[in-house]
Amino acid sequence: MGMLRKLQQRWGVKNLIQVVLILLVFTCTGFSVLFVEEWLMRLLGVPKDIPDWLRVLLFVVVTLPVYQLLLLFFGLIFGQLRFFLDFEKRFFIRIFRLGRKKD
Repeated sequence: MGMLRKLQQRWGVKNLIQVVLILLVFTCTGFSVLFVEEWLMRLLGVPKDIPDWLRVLLFVVVTLPVYQLLLLFFGLIFGQLRFFLDFEKRFFIRIFRLGRKKD
């Protein structure tokens, strides 16, 4: 239970049930994105014989937005939408902060 308590404190959630639900959302999202990725690659007409480095790059570019949407979808289903909306906000702030030049 020590690890779950640490996650509870780090994420600032009220109880361990929320921690388990959040972990379940991450699990469902990660599992689902594998199926969606295959479908999206076929839909975009990406051949299976492209170099691995290009396939990985396409995977990241194509599935990153889908992953973010799936997080919100599963967050809604498991009653943790508020947590994942805040999580998404922090994620995008960090991403855009990387793109800014430091003076």
